[in-house]
Amino acid sequence: MKNINLPSNSMMLSKDFLFGVATSSFQIEGDRKGRLDCIWDTFCEEDGTISDATNGDIACDHVALWKQDVALIENLGVDAYRLSISWPRVMLQDGTVNEVGMQFYVNLVNEIVKRGMKVFVTLYHWDLPQYLEDDGGWLNRDTAYAFEKYAEAVAKALGEKVYSYATLNEPFCSAYLGYEAGIHAPGKTGMGNGRKAAHHLLLAHGLALKVLNHHCPSSQNGIVLNFSNCHTTTDSEPDKRAAKLADDYHNQWYLQPIIEGRYPDVIDMLDADSKPEIFEGDMDIISQPIDYLGINYYTRTLYQSDGNGWFEIVPPETNELTAMGWEITPDAFAELLIELNERYDLPPIYITENGAAMDDVLNDGEVIDDTRTAYFHTHLNAVNQAIDKGVDIRGYFAWSLMDNFEWALGYSKRFGIVYVDYDTQKRTLKQSALAYSKLVKSRISGYISGIKEE
Repeated sequence: MKNINLPSNSMMLSKDFLFGVATSSFQIEGDRKGRLDCIWDTFCEEDGTISDATNGDIACDHVALWKQDVALIENLGVDAYRLSISWPRVMLQDGTVNEVGMQFYVNLVNEIVKRGMKVFVTLYHWDLPQYLEDDGGWLNRDTAYAFEKYAEAVAKALGEKVYSYATLNEPFCSAYLGYEAGIHAPGKTGMGNGRKAAHHLLLAHGLALKVLNHHCPSSQNGIVLNFSNCHTTTDSEPDKRAAKLADDYHNQWYLQPIIEGRYPDVIDMLDADSKPEIFEGDMDIISQPIDYLGINYYTRTLYQSDGNGWFEIVPPETNELTAMGWEITPDAFAELLIELNERYDLPPIYITENGAAMDDVLNDGEVIDDTRTAYFHTHLNAVNQAIDKGVDIRGYFAWSLMDNFEWALGYSKRFGIVYVDYDTQKRTLKQSALAYSKLVKSRISGYISGIKEE
């Protein structure tokens, strides 16, 4: 079995550094009958939206199998479990709480805490209730205020048993993929839609953050953003400008308002119809201090000039790709973390997602996924490199705990460190899970700079 190794003097080998695994509600829970419909239910029912024409009705049947899943997580030896709450499972259309749905999460959180692990909760991982989408979804400013009420209901129910709350997961994906490019639910298109959705999502973040800080002041309250380095294949000035624009548009658009209270200058290049409507006081709400920043990272992206002062994507230059067709770029991961730290006055960071889809095969009860183990090895060492350069990183979550519904790609891609047989719902630890567990369990309490404290 391949191992995941860190330098003997790595601070990540201290018990103070947190290791975890992560999932999201729609991708694993199933039990559609136990909740209201969300935008992904509707999207799955449309022709041609999901590559294998599947849905999340059953997924990994986690609502039924949650106890065995928590036991599995505990057996890995990790410190924390990051999960998301299904908004349509815990809230009814009239704004009251679905007590049965909320109790599911109360029980889940209690069990995780009882087993000595920390709970990281994400309030929104893309499963907007369909009835809100019917009124405009994230194009409607009122959705941000509905989110505020939902956040309050969760905060009151779960309280400070939750170690960390994240308001949103990857608002870039919700806004750009869902409302601008149209490849994710709800399948809307247009730059104006994307920018408007992005602003309302960030407003929702700010409103929810106030609620969380009020009800759960001792919890760590923040947001999870995804980043992909914007690189070029040439040194031409137009290409470098294009990559800078892409970075501002896709990456900094979400972080800069939170940290600095303003959108990147690229906003000034947009025509009037594409700019979001920003009300007085919005940026103050959005830019409240966060306790931590969650960073999700998978790969870099290559850009070039489109010849008209804007950017376009260039295909990867290497054949070393994941099953998603993404480059494996650990050096770029370290670069990203160091550059963000140099650019902004950041709070502590958690790597809230990092992982890879590979072409996994179950043979004789085993999945030999050495390429995924190698991915974790190089990317964990990239995190260590960033820490050595002064970046304050407190933890790392492997994405994902188990194979699941991979959005528009259905069940065709496997990101899990645990293999799921969707016919039987049997879980099988892949070699990468064993390697990750071995690393996590190897840490020594009191371990500092390679020396065990006496």
